[in-house]
Amino acid sequence: MKRTPRIGRRVSSPVFAAVVLLVPAVTSASLADADDGPGPFGVTAVAAAGGPTDRVGALFGADRAGKLAGGHFCTASVVHSPGRELVVTAAHCLDGDGGLIFVPGYRDGKAPYGVWTVRKRFLPDGWAKGQDEDSDVAFAEVAAKDGKDGKDGKDGKGVEDVVGGNRFVTGTATGATAVTVTGYPNSREVPVSCTNKPTPHSSTQQRIDCPALSGGTSGSPWVNGDGQVVGVLGGHEEGGSTDDISYSVVLGTEAAELYRDATTDP
Repeated sequence: MKRTPRIGRRVSSPVFAAVVLLVPAVTSASLADADDGPGPFGVTAVAAAGGPTDRVGALFGADRAGKLAGGHFCTASVVHSPGRELVVTAAHCLDGDGGLIFVPGYRDGKAPYGVWTVRKRFLPDGWAKGQDEDSDVAFAEVAAKDGKDGKDGKDGKGVEDVVGGNRFVTGTATGATAVTVTGYPNSREVPVSCTNKPTPHSSTQQRIDCPALSGGTSGSPWVNGDGQVVGVLGGHEEGGSTDDISYSVVLGTEAAELYRDATTDP
């Protein structure tokens, strides 16, 4: 498992240390095609601020609302939903009892789009009953922390109204296109991203080779060139036992049913 010094990519004590992003040599063969993503493949770098990147955010314990810096432990991202209030992450990021907050576009201790409180969690039966690694995906419904700019606030906006949301798609063939993984390592206060083509690990798990995706990146979305979330970092070994190889559940029937439950819950 990606555990401490990273306890899974999920919960670990903040570590303040310099991180060197591993950047392999880039050749013309490694450049992504226009349909696959921005390229080059297999290079991890700080994600540019703004646009779709800000749909990705960091998860914190609720007690960190007044002091965000150094407190994030997992990653989540906004997905399209009728209520415009849904984020997706790894199930192992949501399986505790404490309160949580989601901060989209988080950078350097700042919340440019506000702090959103997790008010409901949706975990699949396979994870809730036995922590099955093939069920390591989950959704959370969020509301604005202070009531402003939130679904239950004065203007009725959900988080998707503020930063947009990617479509959550199941049944996509692994490696059909390249994907971009964006997430928050615990040791950094900015998101990093990497583009590459996933490959099958098993019939239920997919993997991607990207350097420096360390603790805290659990829950990171795998987004293809069409703006579709086709994977969520987690699954096998809660995301992987090394920083250079990451995993996701193959999003199939169980994930589709969970999304339906999350979007039809009253």
